[in-house]
Parts: sequence; C-alpha cells; structure tokens
Amino acid sequence: MSTPNPELRRQVIAIYKELLYLGRDYPQGFSYFRPRLHKAFMANAHLREEEAIRNAITRADFVRKAYYRYYLKRYRTLRKRYDNGA
Repeated sequence: MSTPNPELRRQVIAIYKELLYLGRDYPQGFSYFRPRLHKAFMANAHLREEEAIRNAITRADFVRKAYYRYYLKRYRTLRKRYDNGA
C-alpha cells in the first residue's frame, strides 16, 4: 500500500478546515455539524488511489460551493429586508 500524494493530503486538510470554519454558522449548530463532517471525512480515510482521492475532493468542493450559495442567499435576503428602510 503506497502513501498518498502530499499535495492531495494538503488539499484534503485545507477543504476540511474550510468546511469546519463554515460550519460555525450551520443552522442546526456547530455541535451537530462537526461530528458529521468528521464522520464523512473518516469514511474516506481508507482511500489510497490518487483518482479516488481526487473524486472525494471534488465532492467536498461541491458541498463547499453549495454552502457558499446558502450564505449568499442568506446575505441577499437580509440585505433586501433591511436596505428598504434605509
């Protein structure tokens, strides 16, 4: 069994940290979000093939982008709600 590419490892850690940071404002709370994020990443901890790791990174990136869309929608709603009175 070979060790994974250090660059892929860096990417995985970076996206994990970014999702963890985004999870602070998760609607059900950080205490709900963190264990599920950890479980999702640990489910793929056994991956050793670079292509499989890249696919997992792509899925995590999709989740990150979806969460950014949620933030944008929330921001726009709040802005629309409070800018009309100014």
